[in-house]
Amino acid sequence: MLAYIACPIIMKNKEFILLMILAAFLSATESYALDIEFSGSRHTVIKDKPEASTGLNDVFTIYDIKEVSFISIGNIIAPSDFRVLIYSNLGGGYAIEQPVSITGTTAFIHNPKGDMGYIVEDGGNRYCFWVVDYAGKHFDISSIEAYPEQDCDMTKITVIGSGDQIRYYSVSGRQCTLSRNIELSYNTLEWDNENNCYSLVEKTDGFEYLQTPLTLRPPFYCNTTVTVSGDRFLKTWGLGKTLESSIIEANGIDVNTEAVQTNLAPDDASNMIKSDGTMLGGSAPADFTFYAYVTDAVLHNEWQIADDPEFEYVRYRFNERDLTYTFDQEGKFYVRFIGSNADGSCEATGETYEIGIGASDLRIPNVFSPDGDGVNDTWKVGYRSLVEFKCWIFDRNGRQLFYFDRPELGWDGKHHGKTVSPGVYYYVIEAKGADGKKYKKGGDINILRYRKIGNSSGASGE
Repeated sequence: MLAYIACPIIMKNKEFILLMILAAFLSATESYALDIEFSGSRHTVIKDKPEASTGLNDVFTIYDIKEVSFISIGNIIAPSDFRVLIYSNLGGGYAIEQPVSITGTTAFIHNPKGDMGYIVEDGGNRYCFWVVDYAGKHFDISSIEAYPEQDCDMTKITVIGSGDQIRYYSVSGRQCTLSRNIELSYNTLEWDNENNCYSLVEKTDGFEYLQTPLTLRPPFYCNTTVTVSGDRFLKTWGLGKTLESSIIEANGIDVNTEAVQTNLAPDDASNMIKSDGTMLGGSAPADFTFYAYVTDAVLHNEWQIADDPEFEYVRYRFNERDLTYTFDQEGKFYVRFIGSNADGSCEATGETYEIGIGASDLRIPNVFSPDGDGVNDTWKVGYRSLVEFKCWIFDRNGRQLFYFDRPELGWDGKHHGKTVSPGVYYYVIEAKGADGKKYKKGGDINILRYRKIGNSSGASGE
């Protein structure tokens, strides 16, 4: 069943009539259809299907109702029990009967009125429609510019011209709006996760009618021209209007950030940035580069390093887009980026990175076999969070054979390019941890010589 709102003629008790309109049973069937034509219109009549709650079957928009000599209503079922009522913005409770002429199964409304509702009663069937007279409602544009006052979360545009709300009224007298579908096109930036950058995209937003200002969300993230075109009625009639603005400056603020550790130790798999932006279990010194990607209106850049996730106690501030920083102290640190516009009225904050630097540790092996078999060929210390390091290697006579000052390096068992003989050698290490702990250690290093026994290897030392 199709829903049609009952449309009685005007009576003295208006409240009772309105109540009857709302409570009336709907009696039309899906098979019931009328053929509505507007004779004399030089332009296509545009038909819209309104919401069922309006009680209207159709809304017709006419270029100029003065061009229409009559409305013909075809396929009527009961000519002897047929009538048409017309109502204004007051609703169907105030409808009055409209004169019609009938020829066969076609009825004619002569000299019809625009911006009115029509209620057709055809025996037990009802069909209701509204006629919009577009004359006097023409869309036009004379200028496009940025609204003087902008908010951080939207861009406001002023369009000077004509294009007010097109209203029609339901059978119960409720005001409704017929969308003009005015289009506003512009360029903006969108974050591209795949390529890790902002990409230029074209956007088009639609508006029911011109209002001051037109608001767009999200705001403009790049400087752009704005093109306004419309409305849909004029476009249908081949009379559409289009105007492009001069450059409108971006007012939207958006940022994205990235953190990369540049000295990640191969044997320290815990030094990984996790999906939630945190990094825990790091070893000092931990070198990071933090990258900020910003939209056009960001003019002030600031990286912050704090001791707390709320950033109530900011330890360092850096006014730069990209930051390289070395964490050389034990503890947890929180890093974030803030971008703001010229006057600081709008700002955006990137994600917070949690950097955890663990306590220092030093582990020293006492044996290795530099025989080139790829197993235990280099004497290396195990460590965490050492910010200072020095190591000397001596032979049994106290002669220095090797020196290095980075704990990730090691001794390959060579002196002047030749592998030393198996035996006992000595090391001295001085180091300092990120937690302030000092190390001063010495001890022996045993170099083993491996000799092959058949297809296997056996170890023996001299």
